[in-house]
Amino acid sequence: MAPRATEGRRGWRARARLGPRDLPAGGSEDKTPKKRFSEVQEERREQAQRTVLIHCPHKVSEKKFLKYLSQHGAINNHFFYESLGLFAVVEFARKESVGSLQSGTLMPHEAAIPFRSRFLSLKLKNAGGQPSEPPSVRASQQLPPSSQRLLERLCRAESTVGNFLLEFQVKNVPSERIATQKILSVIGECLDHFGPGCVGVQKILNARCPLVRFSHQASGFQCDLTANNRIALKSSELLYLYGALDSRVRALVFSVRCWARAHSLTSSIPGAWITNFSLTMMVIFFLQRRSPPILPTLESLKALASAEDKCVIEGNNCTFVRDLNKIQPSRNTEPLELLLKEFFEYFGNFAFNKNSINIRQGREQNKPDSSPLHIQNPFETSLNISRNVSQSQLQKFVDLARESAWLLQQDGEGGPAPAPRQPWGLAALLLPSVRDSRSLSKKQNRRPASERVKSLLESIKEHNPDSPTATDGKRTMSTHA
Repeated sequence: MAPRATEGRRGWRARARLGPRDLPAGGSEDKTPKKRFSEVQEERREQAQRTVLIHCPHKVSEKKFLKYLSQHGAINNHFFYESLGLFAVVEFARKESVGSLQSGTLMPHEAAIPFRSRFLSLKLKNAGGQPSEPPSVRASQQLPPSSQRLLERLCRAESTVGNFLLEFQVKNVPSERIATQKILSVIGECLDHFGPGCVGVQKILNARCPLVRFSHQASGFQCDLTANNRIALKSSELLYLYGALDSRVRALVFSVRCWARAHSLTSSIPGAWITNFSLTMMVIFFLQRRSPPILPTLESLKALASAEDKCVIEGNNCTFVRDLNKIQPSRNTEPLELLLKEFFEYFGNFAFNKNSINIRQGREQNKPDSSPLHIQNPFETSLNISRNVSQSQLQKFVDLARESAWLLQQDGEGGPAPAPRQPWGLAALLLPSVRDSRSLSKKQNRRPASERVKSLLESIKEHNPDSPTATDGKRTMSTHA
């Protein structure tokens, strides 16, 4: 993420510092009506039904490849990528084209599990062999009865009114949770044994919300599969809404999550780490606290809701306005460069020992329990989404936030450009820190946060004889960090 050395520090700052002219109120120049989450869901679902993933030979001809697939229908879009091989994502204009392609696809050998997914493999035919015709699937036609035949049947039918009650034959379990666990257990087994490209299947059934976690090797996606979790779906809709309100939201969330991953603050393995969802809630809360606010509180979104927006799930009020065009854009025009620095400063000095984070109200509140980090679930308000975070992990987050704020502040003071190819700005924040906070005393914690900060100070002194001494640098660091 570092800029080219020839561009220098000033060039990057000119592009990154978005002012009022570059970033209008609301953070976006798009004046078209914004789509609802449900509309985007439906579009993506329909688009997915028209799309296939194909594992290709490395020496495949793109022109011949597209010509071969076009016999099944027009192609809207396609692209190739590499991930343990060469892959192509192909979007047809009509979903019937996918069915046509699947019908003409061969099973590789008799021992293969007959799983008809939209993940296919393209093989090159032998140069000297004659191509064999692929098997075709002839579907039986199930035509509806004619109007005359339907009329005759209705005339002969008896009334459905009577002392009858029809029920499904089912097996009973003690609770809905156990039913969900059993269903997910079966799905997990199916994915593990039958799902092409599905690896690392984990059945985490005793969690508060049972789930199956797995990776799709070809696409690189990591998936969490749950059942009957309507509140999680509502949370996804809320995050979509916040991300669509202002263009700076997604950019800031991405930067913070990338920074957290680089410093092992997050992990795909369950444990005491901060989750990406918690980090996203912290970014939203921070943007609600700006003056003027960049994002509205959940309570204000609830106040804008109409009758059709009303939603109560298992006794939890999940109501908020879903029409983005009813929400007034923010008048805040702060650039992303400033917001990133202020985010680290804000949470580097946040009173985690006594305050909780609550995006419903958009203000700091007293913690209801002794958890090191308390972030209120936006819908299930009695729950803390960061209850798993340990004190040591929270302290690591605070230390790194202070260090990052200091680094960005030094860059913003307009010092000389660093040596060629030396990371700076956002790129410097992604370097691994050598600090081990567990072995440092309180006195040592007041010194520069890592060896990379010391290196940066030395670099500044080398390029500017009039720069402060190392002692001054340490004193400045203790002030800001």
